[in-house]
Amino acid sequence: MVDGGLATELERAGHRLDSDLWSAELLIRAPEAIREVHLAYLRAGADCLISASYQASIEVFMSLGMSEGGAADLLCRSVQLACEARELHEAESQAMMPRRRPLVAASVGPYGAFLANGAEYTGDYGVSQVRLRDFHRARWEILLDSGADLLACETIPSALEATVLRELIEESPQMPVWVSFTCPDDEHISDGTPVADCAAEFAHCENVVAVGVNCSSPQVCGALARRIRLAVPGKEAVLYPNSGEAYDAEQGAWEASEGAEDLVATARGWHGDGARLIGGCCRTRPDDIRRLGEALRR
Repeated sequence: MVDGGLATELERAGHRLDSDLWSAELLIRAPEAIREVHLAYLRAGADCLISASYQASIEVFMSLGMSEGGAADLLCRSVQLACEARELHEAESQAMMPRRRPLVAASVGPYGAFLANGAEYTGDYGVSQVRLRDFHRARWEILLDSGADLLACETIPSALEATVLRELIEESPQMPVWVSFTCPDDEHISDGTPVADCAAEFAHCENVVAVGVNCSSPQVCGALARRIRLAVPGKEAVLYPNSGEAYDAEQGAWEASEGAEDLVATARGWHGDGARLIGGCCRTRPDDIRRLGEALRR
């Protein structure tokens, strides 16, 4: 089981995340809050934590007046907090039945997260491939040595960005990686490219352990998993969608989507569609991960 929403869970705890840094802001002013959310997901049965580095980047930290070294330290802190939560949970669980040691995945968010304008749901960046490569490389090299068990290239909306990430992945064969896209329907990623074409970009990357979808509607995940599995046979599918609610950017609020089904009920079919890494994204909570785990184990 992958964990669930981080930023939305921090907001529920009363933390304001309305800056361009989003959840990464708490790496500076309240790192213990991030660790507590990680710990809550482990207690709920998560086998994999995703670090709070999604919106973090060297450029955005330096724009706040930090040195390059200070920015790198904050990126590493995002992974360290997840590792600390794992150690705390292991200490709590010593008397319980042993379980597989949870993994820590360092989040590699899209360029759209840096823009902080919703472009991770359109892929409309208006920048060159060289610019994308330079942006991702600076963070990539730091996260490779951060102590993470793997890298999670997530919420990718753009075929061009997928190509840039593939190049970095091929340069780092020692590090396991998963890649997940944002998809508005059951056939395409956010920029309109067929998801099968984007998935096939990683078919020959031996260290890509899974390809899939996150931060999208649960209703489209099953069909997307089937398309991805056909495009990259032999790799796992990773699915961690939103709760089923839709975000209204004009109102700045989440609303129930028409016809949305319960996340747990929808997820029961994903294992048959080839998904082996399953969790949640925005608005999902530790209780959702607990219920997902119970349902899927049955």
